[in-house]
Amino acid sequence: MPSKSLHPPWSSDVVQAVADVLASTGWPGLSNAEITRLLGMVRVADVEAPNKRTRLWAALLNQQHRDQASNCIIRFITEAMAPGRFIQDQRRFDALRDGLTEALSLVGLRVNEQGKVARAAATATTLDEVARMAGRLRTELARRGVHPEVLRYCEEELLRKSLFHAVFEATKGVSERLRQMSGLSGDGAGLVDQCFGAAAGAPVVRINAYGTESEISEHRGFANLLRGIFGTFRNPPAHTPRATAGWALTEPDALDLCSMLSLVHRRLDAATVVRAGA
Repeated sequence: MPSKSLHPPWSSDVVQAVADVLASTGWPGLSNAEITRLLGMVRVADVEAPNKRTRLWAALLNQQHRDQASNCIIRFITEAMAPGRFIQDQRRFDALRDGLTEALSLVGLRVNEQGKVARAAATATTLDEVARMAGRLRTELARRGVHPEVLRYCEEELLRKSLFHAVFEATKGVSERLRQMSGLSGDGAGLVDQCFGAAAGAPVVRINAYGTESEISEHRGFANLLRGIFGTFRNPPAHTPRATAGWALTEPDALDLCSMLSLVHRRLDAATVVRAGA
């Protein structure tokens, strides 16, 4: 964007959203030292605050009020997102860029691949439009309250917006969690049989008391659900290259699958495990 023209001030909530991304408590947020250095570079007066998000929000909002323009915030974002800062950690750049693009969509802007603030195709007015314009699966998954274990196994794929691999990794994550819980070493449907089958007496992993007919039926239904998930979403991409698979997956399908995997993980949170030999 041209730096010589004055850009209209942004609302306090948009400035807050920008600060929440750039100064997020954990990864990929800027450290206090980075914020201090960047504020000095763009000549924005620092402020005292209880945490770095409030500090950055107040500093940028105060400067914007003095300037009666949002240029100071645009300069800060541009400096913070300079590609040279991320040569050793492109994932951090991608995460910050995606988060900022969500916030900036409310004022018709985005962060481009060069780390600069640029015009967006349109201005978002609702949260649904924010998620759609940012093109970011993780935004919608967070809004749905998806279980952290789902995100844990496909974070990088979500950042790179790869539906094919995000679904594959998220589904693999269920197998990995079952192996960690049970101490078994199988995979896919075979692992489900080992964990939830009753061939050797009580199942190794039980999602309920496994006493009444209704409980046993629910337990078996849950195991069948897992077999279906593995057969549908794990095995096809595991055995066929994406380019030749003809295996189409839409974003709504991916979101719904991740919600289903979230349900699976929540049931596993409360499951009872009896390891072999215990």
